[in-house]
Amino acid sequence: MANELSNPVFQDAYKARAWLEAALWPDGPVCGHCGAIESATAIATRPGWYQCNSCRKQFSVTVGTLFERSHIPLNKWLLAAFLLCASKKGISTHQMHRMIGVSYKSTWFMMHRLREAMKEGNPEPMGGPNTPVQADETYFGNTEAPKKLKRKRQTPYTKGGHVGVGGKRPIVALVSGGKARTFHVANATADTVREILVTNATREAELHTDESKIYIKVGKEFADHKTVVHATGKYVGPSGESTNACENYFSVFKRGMRGVYQHCSEKHLHRYLSEFDFRYNERSAHGVDDATRTVKALKGIAGKRLTYRRTNEALS
Repeated sequence: MANELSNPVFQDAYKARAWLEAALWPDGPVCGHCGAIESATAIATRPGWYQCNSCRKQFSVTVGTLFERSHIPLNKWLLAAFLLCASKKGISTHQMHRMIGVSYKSTWFMMHRLREAMKEGNPEPMGGPNTPVQADETYFGNTEAPKKLKRKRQTPYTKGGHVGVGGKRPIVALVSGGKARTFHVANATADTVREILVTNATREAELHTDESKIYIKVGKEFADHKTVVHATGKYVGPSGESTNACENYFSVFKRGMRGVYQHCSEKHLHRYLSEFDFRYNERSAHGVDDATRTVKALKGIAGKRLTYRRTNEALS
């Protein structure tokens, strides 16, 4: 796919379908119903549709994907995916709907489906014996349901040994080997952070954090735990430990949320984190250009069929 917006796959629905077939079916048609490979016959009267010789059902490249039963032309979907993947800090729904010529409500729906495609499936543990894992947390945006703590002495430690930043949305980030994985949590406590770390990072890795007390206990479960004391004005420790990669991620995320996605509901925050995770992990520093990034994002639509009811429940 060329980087120019005048590319034929962005202008013609039939060429967009042919391109998507080549991207998702490199070895031939795959039935979206039974998964049979190279066991289909093209239907002459229905361009882009096939008859499965195994289950005898008809299917197209969108069956069994996030695009199934969408009335929006495929070239619009590909154009939206390209614009979203090519914008480092995101692109607003209003801007997108003006550029692709689709209604605002439909564009909002499209963008959330594309973020679903960007979500990492079955991720492997981060880090290793020679690859440390950086962990850090930040607080962004006012929470929509702030909790009032009556007795602070009975609450678990958070940042700096205090109860935390009141009324803000906690976000925990793990970065290792140039890859990021972020999580929106109700409260960034020692227990919630531990659950994220032991689930997403290998125990053989070295853990790098700041001086926050929420990492003291969980740090003992890893090969080593090194901290950098930000309170002293230092951001790199004597052995090279730091959380600078997490800080770099947060800087891009916050600029995008403040400048582009200005009004993000808390219930959708995890979707925007998936979007920023994907672009960070597939950035140009890793040799990934806009076209390749778009291809990788679109491959994520397969096997994620959402019915109308399920989609509304998921996005509500």
